[in-house]
Amino acid sequence: MGKVLMSQARVPYLLGHSEIASLFTVERQTSQKWRTEGTLPEPDLVASGNPYWLLTTALQISGGDRQADQRQLAAYRAGVSEGYDVQDREHLPVVLGIREVGRVLGKDAQAVSRWRNRRRIAEADLILSGSPLWLLETILTDARQRQRAVIPAEVARLRAGQRTPQKPRGRRHNTPGAPPPQNPLPAARAFSAADRTAAAEFLTSVLDQGYSVVIRPQL
Repeated sequence: MGKVLMSQARVPYLLGHSEIASLFTVERQTSQKWRTEGTLPEPDLVASGNPYWLLTTALQISGGDRQADQRQLAAYRAGVSEGYDVQDREHLPVVLGIREVGRVLGKDAQAVSRWRNRRRIAEADLILSGSPLWLLETILTDARQRQRAVIPAEVARLRAGQRTPQKPRGRRHNTPGAPPPQNPLPAARAFSAADRTAAAEFLTSVLDQGYSVVIRPQL
């Protein structure tokens, strides 16, 4: 299923795109398409900009040819020994990705990743679609044990539901702005062998304006 339980804390059943694809035995791109076309509703959780859904939410899209594979479902549940069903997002505990952990500890995401690689932070409670997730209480307990400072204001914001926005889907489109002003195109000029200094100055001026130069010999 692409999901691994990393601790014995009670963890809500959550799915990322990879887990949804495994549950319905489709490609990950299909799960992403379901999200784009609205078959999958808005995510129940966004952590580090990535979307996640409650298992109960994912199962609600079953119908017609789109059916959850019962063996995959059983394997998913078995992989979360302390997992439990949450019926709606309002009852979700606070779940953190790397960015949110960094906010709590006053570090950037790269520092948290280094700690994780060196086993200097609690193991993730879940790994979904390749990304680690922690319960807030896991991080707070780990910080106390390691005597690390936490940022109370950030803890309060996360408890209040203030999250990193979801990553935009598809290509980014830059808003076209006014074209930058350009100087008039320099007129072509001819130089003789005796005009080397003037030719060099003209060439430098044209190149500095961002234009290319074509040199044609004259007989």
